[in-house]
Amino acid sequence: MAGAIIENMSTKKLVIVGVILLLFQAFSFMVGGLIAPSPTTAVHYLATKCVDAVKGHQSGRWFMPWGPNQCDKIQDFDEAMSKKIEANDIVFAVHIPLPNKEMSPWFQFMLVILQFDIAFKMYNQIEDGAVATIDVGVAYRDDMLGEWTEMAHSIERRKLSCNFTTTKTYENEGRYYECDLLPFMELGNVAHKYYLLNIRLPVSERNKINVGIGEIKDIRLVVSSGIHQNGGFTKVWFAMKTFLTPSILIILVWYWRRITLMTRPPVLLEKVIFALGLCMTFINIPVEWFSVGFNWTWMLLFGDIRQGIFYAMLLSFWIIFCGEHLMDQMERNRFSIYWKQVGPIVFGSFCLFIFDMCERGVQLKNPFYSIWASDVGTELAMAFIIVAGICACLYFLFLCFMVFQVFRNISGKRSSLPAMSKARRLHYEGLIFRFKFLMLVTLTCAAMTVIFFIISQVNEGHWHWGDYTVQVNSAFFTGIYGMWNLYVFAIMFLYAPSHKRYGDEQSRGASGEDIQLTTTITHVDGPTEIYKMTGKAAQE
Repeated sequence: MAGAIIENMSTKKLVIVGVILLLFQAFSFMVGGLIAPSPTTAVHYLATKCVDAVKGHQSGRWFMPWGPNQCDKIQDFDEAMSKKIEANDIVFAVHIPLPNKEMSPWFQFMLVILQFDIAFKMYNQIEDGAVATIDVGVAYRDDMLGEWTEMAHSIERRKLSCNFTTTKTYENEGRYYECDLLPFMELGNVAHKYYLLNIRLPVSERNKINVGIGEIKDIRLVVSSGIHQNGGFTKVWFAMKTFLTPSILIILVWYWRRITLMTRPPVLLEKVIFALGLCMTFINIPVEWFSVGFNWTWMLLFGDIRQGIFYAMLLSFWIIFCGEHLMDQMERNRFSIYWKQVGPIVFGSFCLFIFDMCERGVQLKNPFYSIWASDVGTELAMAFIIVAGICACLYFLFLCFMVFQVFRNISGKRSSLPAMSKARRLHYEGLIFRFKFLMLVTLTCAAMTVIFFIISQVNEGHWHWGDYTVQVNSAFFTGIYGMWNLYVFAIMFLYAPSHKRYGDEQSRGASGEDIQLTTTITHVDGPTEIYKMTGKAAQE
C-alpha cells in the first residue's frame, strides 16, 4: 500500500527535514532582523513660502524652495501682510528629497502625509466641520538643472480635525491647534530622482473657499518611504523572492509529476495542494525587479492583488484540508460541498479588491486622491478594517474547531488499532502522531497569518487615524513570508506520493488480523492512510 511521504518516510529522515525547515524559518527571521534595515523611513519637510508675483498665476511655472533658481520667499504671513502680498499669491513649495540627496527606484512607492500648523486667533478660529481646499501640483526631473515636468495636478479638499487644548482667550492667542495628519499623496513608483510639490490655499470669501480654517502658519509634510520603501530593505526583499521562486517552482513540478504517475486520478485535496503551490509561485515571482528600470505605477496595486489571491487560496486550502478529513467518503472529493465555507472567503477577497481599487486604482490617475479624505470614505474604510480583523479572528476560531473535529474523528477510528499486530499498531499510531503534529503546525501558521493580516491592515491606516500604530519591523515581514513558503514547500513534499511500500510482507501473512483495517481504510482512495481512515462511510 503506497501512501504519501509523510507516512512512509522514516522518523529519522522526517526529523532531519523538520530541522532543516526550522533552520530556514529561523534564517528568514534573521535576514530581516540582522541584515535588512527597517522597512519604514519617514522624513519631515517644512514647506517654503514662495511668492507668485505674476498676475494671473502663469500655468506651468514651478517654484523651487532652494537652489540656483529659487523663488522669492517670505518668512511668515506677517511679512506678507506688511508687503501687501495676498494669500492667493503664496505658494508652499517642497522639494523631495532634501538638498544633496536623490530618490531611487528602490524606494518602490512614496507616501506623503500633510499637517497644518494653525495658530489660534480669537477673530479667526477654526469652524466646526472646516474643510481646507488645496490646489496642488507635483512635478519631476532627473537633472538638477533640467526643466520640471508636471506629473499631476488636482484641487483637493481635506477636512480639518483640530483640537485646542487650552482655554480660548486672548492670552492664549498664538498657541497652536493640535491637528490630525491628513493623507495627501501616494505614488506607486519612484522612477525619478527629484520631485517638487507646489501647494496653494486659494481664498474666496464669496464662494466660502478656505474660510473658517484658522490662521495657517506653516505646512509640514511627512514623506514616508512606506512599508516596503527603504531601499536596503527592498533589496533584501527582492533577493528573498528571487531565491524562493525557483525553490517552490521545482517542488511544484516535482509534486505534480508524482501525482500524474499514479494509476488513480488525483483527489480534491491533491488538486488544492497543487493550486496552493501555483499561488505561492505567483506571489513569489519577482516582477518587482522590472519596477527598478520601468516607471510602472501600477506595481503597488498589482502586488496587493497577488497577495489577495494568495490569502484567498491559503484560507480556502486550510478549510478543505480539514474538511476532507471530516467528510464521509460519499461527500468528500467534491469542491461544491465547501461553498458555504469557501464562498465567504472569496466574497471577502473580492471586497478587499474593490476597496483597493477605490483608492489605489484611482491613484493611478490622481495620486492626491484618498478614500480617507471624506467623512463617508473614512467611516467606510474604518469599518472595513475593523470588520476584516473580526472576520479574520472568527475564521481562526472556526479553523480551530475544525481541527478539534478532525482530532476527535481520528480518535474514534483508533478503535480499529487493538485488533492489529503490535508492529502495525505502532505504525498507525505513528501516522496519527505525524498527522496531528502537522495539524498543529497548520494552526500555528494560520495564527501567524491572521496576526500579520490584522497588523498590516492597522499599519495601512495608521496615518489616516492620526494615532499610534503597531511598529512592524523587517524581521516580521521576512519571517512571515518565509513561513508561507516553507509551509507550502512542506505540504507539497509530505503529501507527494511515495515510491516506498510499507509492510508488504506483513500484509501477506497477517491478513486475518488486518481485516478490520482493510475494510475501513484501504477500500478508499486517497493520498494518505489517515485520509482513508477518516472516511466515515467505510464498508463493513
